[in-house]
Amino acid sequence: MDRKYLLSKKRRQNRVRAKIRAQSDRIRLSVFRSNRYIYGQLIDDARGETLASVNKKDGVEAKTLGLLLATRALKKKITKVVFDRGRYAYHGKVKAFAQGAREGGLIF
Repeated sequence: MDRKYLLSKKRRQNRVRAKIRAQSDRIRLSVFRSNRYIYGQLIDDARGETLASVNKKDGVEAKTLGLLLATRALKKKITKVVFDRGRYAYHGKVKAFAQGAREGGLIF
């Protein structure tokens, strides 16, 4: 890949994460999207640990994964999160994942 392209992706990711760090009192809902799969994690940055996670290797759609992560979060009494889309645009699978998490009861 072109070096400029890689740097622009990293800059975009840093810009999104800087806005998220301003709300550090909340749990971070992080999304990673590869060509084949989508992953979601609930991360407590203060303690540096992952509280819950889901991935598409189970063979379900992105919206269903969002619902599944929301149910796992509600079992741990987590309702308010901050959405970390990383370097990905808010459309397609990332948007479907977020909508599923909202429908499942997460507030962001």
